Amino acid sequence: MHGKILNKLEQRLGSDHARQRLNIEEAHTAQVFGQGRNFFHIENWYSVHSLIRNTLRLFFMHRKGQRNARNIQIRYNKIHFPNLHVDLEGFTILHLSDLHVDMDEKATLALMERLREVNYDICVMTGDYRARTFGDIESTITAMARVRTHLKKPVYAVLGNHDSILMVPALEEMGIQLLLNENTVIKQGQGKLFLAGIDDAHYFRADDIPKSAVGISPSTPSILLSHTPAVYKQAAEAGFDLTLSGHTHGGQICLPGGIPITLDSDCPRFVGKGAWSYKKMQGYTSVGAGTSVVNVRINCKPEITLHSLSS
Repeated sequence: MHGKILNKLEQRLGSDHARQRLNIEEAHTAQVFGQGRNFFHIENWYSVHSLIRNTLRLFFMHRKGQRNARNIQIRYNKIHFPNLHVDLEGFTILHLSDLHVDMDEKATLALMERLREVNYDICVMTGDYRARTFGDIESTITAMARVRTHLKKPVYAVLGNHDSILMVPALEEMGIQLLLNENTVIKQGQGKLFLAGIDDAHYFRADDIPKSAVGISPSTPSILLSHTPAVYKQAAEAGFDLTLSGHTHGGQICLPGGIPITLDSDCPRFVGKGAWSYKKMQGYTSVGAGTSVVNVRINCKPEITLHSLSS
């Protein structure tokens, strides 16, 4: 089975990208220290997971945190593009991130319920579909297939630091177009959007923004999908008008007022969650629909986001 998937990957991505990404996955399985943009990777230190759960139970916050994790909010964000064609006025992008679909079945069911309530033109996903960072992908693929049935419009996606490159063939077979240092053009009437995506820049460092930006034009609004917002400077330098990302979970366990204790990312807090801007580029970092490490959220409810485009 592994050999068949590898053959499909090499045909899809080329042997260099596919084998390089796989070699990194195999060399750094479940690594706690080193590799990637961060030195410390709490998601792979499993003894700490138990400590966090038990601490929350001690303060009677564990069950409340689980209820919060299943209370998915619908967020609305307005994006202004001066160069937007009139045929794309009101065009709506559904943004999903950090689903971790095999982490908490009740949360995934709550996500599917929410997806029935929203209207949009395309869906984009900014990575982290798997709960763990290594091992079996079958449970993730099965759960993603269930989620996919609730997405009735075209879906574009990138991979995150929890995702194996081996997931690509199965995700694309279910109708999710992966953008791995690639781009495509979205058309509606006479209007066009330039949509690009990079491979994970956080842990695998397999991103190539210049390659993803080939064909970018000032006359067409351009959007970059990146799992982590940490590449915001490079994205702005490449000429993108908007970056959509996730990864940070908004902190997931926050102080009152939604103040993150940690964002587990090597980026400034102003790009840590919600809408932000850098120079001429706009950005939005989703706090995500799922959970990582422990299936709780404190002072930081999960979200799916509807970005509405306007001139």
